[in-house]
Amino acid sequence: MVYKAEKIVPYESNDAPKHVQIEHMFDEIAGQYDFLNHTLSMGIDKYWRKKGILTLKPFAPQNILDIATGTGDLALDAYRLLKPQRILGIDISEKMMDIGREKVAKAGLSEVIDFKRQNCTCLQLDSDTFDAAIVAFGIRNFEDLDKGLQEIRRVLHPEGRLMILELSSPEHFPMKQGYRIYSRLIPAIGRRISRSSAAYKYLPKSISAFPQNAEMAAILEKNGFSEAQFRKLTGGICTLYLARK
Repeated sequence: MVYKAEKIVPYESNDAPKHVQIEHMFDEIAGQYDFLNHTLSMGIDKYWRKKGILTLKPFAPQNILDIATGTGDLALDAYRLLKPQRILGIDISEKMMDIGREKVAKAGLSEVIDFKRQNCTCLQLDSDTFDAAIVAFGIRNFEDLDKGLQEIRRVLHPEGRLMILELSSPEHFPMKQGYRIYSRLIPAIGRRISRSSAAYKYLPKSISAFPQNAEMAAILEKNGFSEAQFRKLTGGICTLYLARK
C-alpha cells in the first residue's frame, strides 16, 4: 500500500527518490538542526523524548536500535534513562550522525553508543538482535512505511518493543487552531535560521499527510506488531506509539 506521506518530498521539482532527497535535506540543515528543533518545539521535544523512553523502562532493554537517530539526542536520553549495554543509532545522513558522534564522545559514551549509515527499508542488521527499537520524529520520512516497519520487526528479539514519537496534527480547540497558525510560520522561521526553505516547507506537509493515532496503530498491527497503542502528548502535537513484536 502507498501512503500519502510517502509521496511528500522536500524538493518537489526533483525526480530523485524520497530517501535521496531526505538525505540531502538533512545534510543541508545538520548544523542548525538541534537549535531549530528545540526552537520550533519551544523545548517541549525534550519532554516528549523522556516520556517515550520511560515507556520502555519496565522492559529493561539492553540492546537498543535508534532509527533515524539524527544528531543522537534520543540515543543519549535512552542511555541516561535506561542504562542499556549498547545503543546503535542509524540514519541516512552522515552529517547528522557526525554531530551525534561528537556529542557521544563528549559524554564519554563512545563505547556504548555507535552510529552507522543505514536505510531503514533494507537494514544490514541480523534478525532477532535488539530488545527495543526507538524512532523520534523520523518515521514520517520513510520512503516505504510498510517495508520499514517490517524491517524493524525483523531485527527485534521476540517480545521486543517498538517506541515511536511523531509529530501530529491536533484535533481539538484551541490546539487545533493554534497549530494551524503556527504551522504556517514554520517555513519562514526555518528559512531565516537555516537558509533552507525546502526543509521547513516539507515539515508541516509531512506531518499532516502522515497516518495518525488509531490509523497508525492499525498499520503497526498490519505489519506484524501486537498490542499497538498510542498516547497523545501536549494536546496532540506529538503522539507516542508503543507496540510489541
